[in-house]
Amino acid sequence: EHGADIVIHSATKYLGGHGTTMGGVIVESGKFDWGNGKFPQMTTPSRGYHGVIFHETFGDFGFTMKARMEVMRTLGPTLSPFNAFLLLQGIETLHLRMPRHCESALAIARHLAEDPRVAWVNYPLLPGNRYEALAQRYLTRGAGGILTFGLKAGAEAGVRFIEAVQFLSHLANVGDAKTLVIHPASTTHRQLDEEEQRAAGVLPEMIRLSVGLETLDDILWDIDQALATASR
Repeated sequence: EHGADIVIHSATKYLGGHGTTMGGVIVESGKFDWGNGKFPQMTTPSRGYHGVIFHETFGDFGFTMKARMEVMRTLGPTLSPFNAFLLLQGIETLHLRMPRHCESALAIARHLAEDPRVAWVNYPLLPGNRYEALAQRYLTRGAGGILTFGLKAGAEAGVRFIEAVQFLSHLANVGDAKTLVIHPASTTHRQLDEEEQRAAGVLPEMIRLSVGLETLDDILWDIDQALATASR
């Protein structure tokens, strides 16, 4: 639809939806010309798979077959049968869950943008966001459940905010049914110095929020009481 030849999804996130399983999905459009002379791995015999030529043999789904027959065979999948079952169960309710994630995330972003204790909010559909035009064009059914915001009181306030939450879960993953919150500078990116963190887009005061499926008022209550504690 938008010209991508290969799309790779992390099934660990919203497809599974409950933070239980690691997995991924490769989607191939079938429109890319692998025979253009730039991809010898697709057009020459595979030494590891009986000399098969993936582009010649499988045509428009040659990349997918190479990933399955060579890469997955060599590296192995992460999925056990039970984990595959969990992902399939999650996919059945994806169309019901995603609107809730998106609606709540946008409402929370708007709420935070009006809070005087908050320095900035980053969510694609907020007016003035540098990605707003792209989000309006491509994310027509919602911009997902992930947002970040910064506290005016700085990095130490970010740590206090995390320590003050009561309802939200302090976890590093995203795309869960639960609302997850983390202070990246002191956790996921703590191995980097401040200059490296800033280069990676991680500011000292930044909080990352992965909005879940809980009642919106409950999420907002916990955010507000944690902000009150963090800003003292």
